Amino acid sequence: QVQLVESGGGLVQAGGSLRLSCAASRITLRINAMGWYRQAPGKQRELVAAITTGGSTSYEDSVKGRFTISRDNGKNTVYLQMNSLEPEDTAVYYCNAVVDFLGRDIDQWGKGTLVTVSS
Repeated sequence: QVQLVESGGGLVQAGGSLRLSCAASRITLRINAMGWYRQAPGKQRELVAAITTGGSTSYEDSVKGRFTISRDNGKNTVYLQMNSLEPEDTAVYYCNAVVDFLGRDIDQWGKGTLVTVSS
């Protein structure tokens, strides 16, 4: 229903910044919200930040004030600006889109991009 492709991951030192991008294509359903999740080794996947079509945002507590999610509806792209990165931010970051399928919300996922923060 929607193809999501992430980019922008990599290796950065603690205190540095990275910007993740997620481009949505092959869109056949309405996208209601987009967001970023992350999964660190041995941990469950967790929501990092989300943004609705209207621009409302939400953040996981540990990233508030450091990460900013934004969205370009015209380009069907969502961004995650990550500043003041910490080793604890090391994880695979997944782009997520919540799409409307016959009135039900369905999650679509990208393949992920690795972010490694060295101390």
